Amino acid sequence: MEHPINVFSEIGQLKTVLLKRPGREIENLVPDYLERLLFDDIPALPVAQREHDAFAKVLADCGAECVYLEDLTAEALDTNPVLRGQFVDEVLQESGHTVGGYELFIREYLLSLSTKDLVDTVMSGLRKNEIEAPGTKGLQDLMDRRYPFYLDPMPNLYFTRDPAASMGHGMTLNRMANEARRRESLFMAYILLYHPRFAGHDVPVWLDRNQHYWMEGGDELILARETIAIGVSQRTSAPAIENLARNLFARQTDIKKILAFEIPETRAFMHLDTVFTQVNYNQFTIHPAIQNEAGGLNIYAITADKESPRGLRFEHSTDLVSTLKLALDVDELDLIPCGGGDPLVAAREQWNDGSNTLAVAPGVVVTYDRNVASNEVMRQHGLEVHEIIGSELARGRGGPRCMSQPLVRADL
Repeated sequence: MEHPINVFSEIGQLKTVLLKRPGREIENLVPDYLERLLFDDIPALPVAQREHDAFAKVLADCGAECVYLEDLTAEALDTNPVLRGQFVDEVLQESGHTVGGYELFIREYLLSLSTKDLVDTVMSGLRKNEIEAPGTKGLQDLMDRRYPFYLDPMPNLYFTRDPAASMGHGMTLNRMANEARRRESLFMAYILLYHPRFAGHDVPVWLDRNQHYWMEGGDELILARETIAIGVSQRTSAPAIENLARNLFARQTDIKKILAFEIPETRAFMHLDTVFTQVNYNQFTIHPAIQNEAGGLNIYAITADKESPRGLRFEHSTDLVSTLKLALDVDELDLIPCGGGDPLVAAREQWNDGSNTLAVAPGVVVTYDRNVASNEVMRQHGLEVHEIIGSELARGRGGPRCMSQPLVRADL
């Protein structure tokens, strides 16, 4: 039987991919709380849904099975009668800062719903005006009476790349950097344990969501069977990478080396996959500003070293091209600049995820149509480019790679 997770590259033919269709959580975005929920703008939900459906159709037309986070979670919870209560208890525990002492009341309400509606409500958020709390309001509720939610919405969920990331036959269940996204990896934790597609396969978890340090899937790239790249970024910490390295090396996985890329901690360079993404055997899209970093981009090769007190060996380099050539075992490397290399165009299209391309097969990519210059230069470099409309989806600051979590890719 085929393993439910098989991802040993960034470019192997995409066979199964995890998506999350934007839902009511988008309609719970309001200007006063955009920063809290990590959004810069408010997408129009009906348009965002049409755009996302078109994205899924492109993936399906390219041969990928599309499965949905909301469906898999509901199916997992329905496998055992006790799971609904257990799941709700964990959600409430991790939402303690907003429930305001009404845990029992909210728990009763959530468990009165169908499983599908329960999952949808947890994802979309629970407004205070949707249910009337019994009795006298508690002190926290009286003091924070203007805050509209018992459960915060999770509008970032349609970026399925980040909360849990496929790596070989396993996954990292990530502790997200910001509290607004911290609960997101809980869904995949239940799916891996209880959904019939995954349960019984003993899917290894390389990094658990309860670890102390944060990591996000947009910083995780599978360069080769033995080498992965991880960005040290605004959302992924160096200690988390060390912990992952120790776990991978101790469990004698195929992965023998981790390349840690230090990238600027800015909104525009949120994750490594907003800086560069692999699109073919020896081709990457790249934001040219990274190549212009003073002194070069800091790269740390991490390997096992039993003689070291940390159990790891670190080698430093600033030579991006040589590092990637060695990792991919290629003689030539083609770095395709976002915006065609023009600094102003690159900055504008980078903001709309011009470097965040999703490879569905070697040399075949999915991109936003709005990045005209970047798409044209990719075609000039021989890539087959499938464009999707992203006028509303892009408002969340994420591209096609951000919106997809490969579960199965064909081996190269």
